[in-house]
Amino acid sequence: MEKRPLPTLLDEIAALLEIKGDNPFKVRAYQNAAKVLSTLSDDLNEIVKQKRLKDIKGIGATISAKIEEYIETGGILYHEELQKELPLSLLGLLQIPNLGPRKIKSLYDELNIRNVGELEYACKENRLISLFGFGEKTQEKILKGIEFFKRHQGEYLFGEIYPLALSIKERFRGEVSAEHVEVCGSLRRKKEIVRDIDLLVSSSDWRGVSELFRSMPQVQEVIAEGPTKTSCRLFAGIEADLRVVSPESFPSAFIYFTGSKEHNVKLRGIAKRKGLKLNEYGLFEDEEALPCADEVSVYGALGLSFIPPELREDMGEIEAAENGRVPDLVRPEDIQGLFHVHSAYSDGRDSIEEIADAARQLGLTYVGISDHSRSAFYAGGLKVDDVLRQWDEIDRFNARGENLHIFKGIESDILPDGSLDYDEKILEGFDFVIGSIHSSFGMAKEDMERRIEQAMMNPFITMFGHPTGRLLLARDGYQVDMIKVIDQSAQNNVIIELNASMYRLDVDWRYLKYAREKGVMCSINPDAHATKDLSDLFYGVGIARKGWQERKDVLNTRNVEEVKAIFERIKNVKRHAVCS
Repeated sequence: MEKRPLPTLLDEIAALLEIKGDNPFKVRAYQNAAKVLSTLSDDLNEIVKQKRLKDIKGIGATISAKIEEYIETGGILYHEELQKELPLSLLGLLQIPNLGPRKIKSLYDELNIRNVGELEYACKENRLISLFGFGEKTQEKILKGIEFFKRHQGEYLFGEIYPLALSIKERFRGEVSAEHVEVCGSLRRKKEIVRDIDLLVSSSDWRGVSELFRSMPQVQEVIAEGPTKTSCRLFAGIEADLRVVSPESFPSAFIYFTGSKEHNVKLRGIAKRKGLKLNEYGLFEDEEALPCADEVSVYGALGLSFIPPELREDMGEIEAAENGRVPDLVRPEDIQGLFHVHSAYSDGRDSIEEIADAARQLGLTYVGISDHSRSAFYAGGLKVDDVLRQWDEIDRFNARGENLHIFKGIESDILPDGSLDYDEKILEGFDFVIGSIHSSFGMAKEDMERRIEQAMMNPFITMFGHPTGRLLLARDGYQVDMIKVIDQSAQNNVIIELNASMYRLDVDWRYLKYAREKGVMCSINPDAHATKDLSDLFYGVGIARKGWQERKDVLNTRNVEEVKAIFERIKNVKRHAVCS
């Protein structure tokens, strides 16, 4: 039997434990270990041999023993024992929206359902209706979840795949003689959902490059191999395509394999009008290759300003490049602070002090704490006494005059009638208020838009959080016309949140260009529930860049005093609007 990768086994142990209903901390330990090992650059055999496992953060004594067992035997006995209790095929059910681990266990125990096909058939036969804890509505939701799953099969979250692609890229750079090694395709364009990994290598030794690729621990099987392309399926499930080109072809190939297809078609049309030919092998005039040192040179030869990869979606970027109007896009280093951070006061993991320390380590100068409001009882929403206690702690922290300012905020539930989840006296005391929808997602479109409009008119709302409520590859957003929402934001001086969690990336980047045209500012917010989530900023900046956002369009590129002034201006304008 072929030896299976260790991260895969640890992930499967975690999932089986979750279905069993085991200790969530134990589940998370296996999940974290799998993630750490999947991006490990050092040789694991050497680490075990040198007894350095204890030095790897996130690997405890129990999992260390299982890693050593794997190195010695090629397997983990605990993994095999769990499979005697629960079949591995159950793990596929975890991908179905509206179906959690506890319900999966019930379906297996009561109906012996082992996979998606059996589950769909059972729903069609109405076998879930009489099952304890289910019922007709639950069965309908599960069927919708199966439909959603089928529609998005073969799709992956950018945030899950990008680190994997980078780990493969680094292995190439460390072990093969290649002038260039780059990630291309939708990953380079920072698409929120990706279907494959595209890797481009410039080398004269295609056999050596292909052999290295095929031998990487992330590779499950080789699909195809040739002088210019090798395709493999990774253990993560996704397909990865490796292209090998000559150094002379690399600049044009880098553009070609980055895409998008529509962008490339437009470029080839421009080349043709100039009497040139552009393809993955180069830019040609009368069959003679024009020397191009890099991508900038290729665009320049076509009479275009350089177009950043995030913009290459045929949404006006080529026309902008023809007129020298490509925006100077926001960069990660432009971000000076973050909002929408949950602390241990509600459902966050860390204290305010720990959040402040983590923010400082990222080079930030301010953080906006915004725990859940009282209606979010499921998330430990703050009662009024909790709010006052938190304010006092923040005031004491800020009084110390450290190199970080904490803004007092709240993520206030927007209730079905459009009101916010505290009275005016409390809302007035916050520096900023994020209004978010967490309930009644099934409202009719007109009712939902009326609900949002009512909230926007509230004199205390500063930002509109995760504007569609979507969870990528798990849940569609509620019914709403985002153009109307942006118009309402402009009319009511409300900042639109760009929720940077890789599971949300909401607002959708396709609407950000319109928000920019309407003068609506966005705020790149991590929606962090632990200090490690603060680094989700990276995903948010990528989406902001796709949405044509410049530094001036993003709230948290400002310094502390500028942010204070913006918050005060919003309050004054909205109060004046209410009074008049």
